[in-house]
Amino acid sequence: MATDIQKLIGTSEEDDDEEMDMDVKEEDDEDEENGGKNIAAQIMAGGGGGMASNNSDNQFQHQQQFQEQVTTPAGGARRSRPLEEKERTKLRERHRRAITARILAGLRRHGNYNLRVRADINDVIAALAREAGWVVLPDGTTFPSRSQGSRPAGGTSAAVTSSSSHLVSQQTPPASLRGVSPGYQTSVEYSTCSMKGVFMPNPSPYDLSASTQPQIPAVVGEGGEQTESNLHIGGSMDIINDKQIVDIPPIPKLPERDFAGTPFIPVYVMLPLGVINMKCELVDPDDLLKQLKVLKSANVDGIMVDCWWGIVEAHTPQEYNWSGYSRLFQMVRELKLKLQVVMSFHECGGNVGDDVCIPLPHWVAEIGRSNPDIFFTDREGRRNPECLSWGIDKERVLRGRTAVEVYFDYMRSFRAEFDECFADGIISMVEVGLGPCGELRYPSCPVKHGWRYPGIGEFQCYDQYLLKSLKKTAEARGHPFWARGPDNAGFYNSQPHETGFFCDGGDYDGYYGRFFLNWYTRILVDHGDRVLSLAKLAFEGTQIAVKLSGIHWWYKTASHAAELTAGFYNPCNRDGYAAIAEMLKKHKAALNFSCSESRMGDQQVDFAEALADPEGLVWQVLNAAWEVGIPIASENALPCHDRVTYNKILDNAKPLNDPDGKHFLSFTHLRLSPLLMERQTFVEFERFVKRMHGEAVVELRV
Repeated sequence: MATDIQKLIGTSEEDDDEEMDMDVKEEDDEDEENGGKNIAAQIMAGGGGGMASNNSDNQFQHQQQFQEQVTTPAGGARRSRPLEEKERTKLRERHRRAITARILAGLRRHGNYNLRVRADINDVIAALAREAGWVVLPDGTTFPSRSQGSRPAGGTSAAVTSSSSHLVSQQTPPASLRGVSPGYQTSVEYSTCSMKGVFMPNPSPYDLSASTQPQIPAVVGEGGEQTESNLHIGGSMDIINDKQIVDIPPIPKLPERDFAGTPFIPVYVMLPLGVINMKCELVDPDDLLKQLKVLKSANVDGIMVDCWWGIVEAHTPQEYNWSGYSRLFQMVRELKLKLQVVMSFHECGGNVGDDVCIPLPHWVAEIGRSNPDIFFTDREGRRNPECLSWGIDKERVLRGRTAVEVYFDYMRSFRAEFDECFADGIISMVEVGLGPCGELRYPSCPVKHGWRYPGIGEFQCYDQYLLKSLKKTAEARGHPFWARGPDNAGFYNSQPHETGFFCDGGDYDGYYGRFFLNWYTRILVDHGDRVLSLAKLAFEGTQIAVKLSGIHWWYKTASHAAELTAGFYNPCNRDGYAAIAEMLKKHKAALNFSCSESRMGDQQVDFAEALADPEGLVWQVLNAAWEVGIPIASENALPCHDRVTYNKILDNAKPLNDPDGKHFLSFTHLRLSPLLMERQTFVEFERFVKRMHGEAVVELRV
């Protein structure tokens, strides 16, 4: 299995070393074969057509000096470097590429970077830049995303703003813009005061998605001339009197719906994961207070915060420390904001987006060392300590208590500690964590075990307690030999067609496959049913909610393999979310769905390769919930700060022309960060809040 995974992930260092040696050899051969050609080309460039200089004397002098530099006394060109220097270059290159190979291997194994097999250091830099929120074009041009600021002028030319310059009023661009720039100028010349130019305001950077909107910031020079520094755009270009004349096509604008007068949807902001430290102390309360006041100024309705089991009940069973949360809640009360709290019974750290490490309580970890079957287990016997296995919901293995009793005691303690906040309506919703990342699903895609998108994941039912349940169910069905997990379901990073279980016409749709998947998803629904029945008692009179993740990859295949391993029995011939919606309706719980901002245009290549359909999944889940009449809350699964993404959320939150007027109960923005507090991104966020509230906004493009 290790060999197969290694092939899939592409982490073989031998391949990288082989590629490294080949590249070094090719580089040396190129130097020897093309040396004369390169010299000749550079000499020609020095005296060609006025491209390098307009002064013929300078050109001749430069050419003569260059010829003297590259020729030997005998009159022959130097074809190669000394042998010792070439060997040193080979060693340096080999050493550099060996380091690169190790970096790539580590990023693939542990960093969840989707790097190609023959990736080089440029791919690594591009991946890191994209994660930091930058945009990297195929030609290597890199600039901050819309949420971080304007794109630089591009190419080698840099437009510099001047304090004496005046901004041009923003208007609808004419049918064609005529930009004039000198035929040849260096970047230094562009940076001088002779330009005295500023960026001409373009239509809002949020008008179109990154996949469709051309980024062409223009520069206004002296005399009102519009200078375009990036010529890699659609349009025509002419050269007149040593000046380039560029015809820039008009930029289309994205129409927007008018949400004025639509239903009011409250907007919350999720606090950082580490706002409370391991000592249950509020981290940097002064800075947090300033940020909360800024949110209040934008009419944000409240905040959401995780109440970590691993912090509050860290050392001793049934000894709870809520001190940090008490101070936070008092701060929220004074600002007259609302609270949504999450009963987080899972570990934080090791997943995408986790920037802190909050393990399960120490006393639980001690039990796990002697009885590792309290954790979810895959087919290879690897344990996942991210959360407790649902197999111990009714097993007294936690110092005399079952897992469900432990959760109930924790929730009762929270209710008693903050009863005043419940009575005053400060706490508007309690989200109950039911699995990894607080979501109702199996931990089928653990990054720590090597999973990376778009792998199908693995079934997590191999601890002794779940296997005992499977055996009992198989015997009751009259087929005791079915008391096993599938042996042809592939590995974490397999694709459906590579397995005998998930391929078209595979075992997932056979007698045994349907039996196993029915049992697997019933365990998930029963777990939610048990915990919510007690949460309803603990938080009587307050809205409770359950978070559901959007497993959208392989949605366009018949088996929906990634959903099946996560516990959602949702192949193309069955609705896997109806049973979950019915269970939530039984307890009057809201559904918090975390895929409402996804759209096919975001990652067309990745989605196409994974046969993903986030929009189809959103449509199915929302309709399953609305069909049984349960309220829907939502949050963004990925960071979003641009208008296109906000518009997508608005469209899902308030469906157009819905005869019943369906809409979301609330929306939570993930998450409070320095980026959100930046002026440009915050102005866009404030505009989004107004539209969620049903208020009118200016500059609406209808």
